[in-house]
Amino acid sequence: MHPITIDALAAFPLQLEAHFAAIPSEFRHWTPASWEGVPSEPFTAIEQICHVRDIEIDGYQLRFRRTLAEVNPLLVSIDSDALAGERAYAAADPGAVFAAFRAARAETVELLSSLHQEQFKRCAEFEGYGPVTLRGLVHYLCSHDQQHLAGLQWLLGKIEAARL
Repeated sequence: MHPITIDALAAFPLQLEAHFAAIPSEFRHWTPASWEGVPSEPFTAIEQICHVRDIEIDGYQLRFRRTLAEVNPLLVSIDSDALAGERAYAAADPGAVFAAFRAARAETVELLSSLHQEQFKRCAEFEGYGPVTLRGLVHYLCSHDQQHLAGLQWLLGKIEAARL
């Protein structure tokens, strides 16, 4: 795995926290009139960070472990909207969300940093994506991170427009 990808994963929790902190507190639960053009899932700021935490733990960590332990496992997609409702994202405490996410991401980085190059070639079938290697899954996680930074920036743009 290229070090830039692992470094990006390790740096992301601080970036996410900084982007979330840029959202005015009175807009953390705000929804725009339209979600058209949002580069991430259509979630409020608080829901964005809860989603990132849960995709880390219930999505990618599980996918990594299964890809390492099983022969060509089917890795299912997660119904993010259902999860948001079940876990009451709107009522979440941001401090607790970030603490859980930081711990989970540290575990992810530790796992990935401990692997041999051959292990990154292990294969799986990722629902909605098709055949994938463990290395590919890592890149998808990194891409997912960036989508949510973009989603928070997009929300900031919509907040500014709403203030006009």
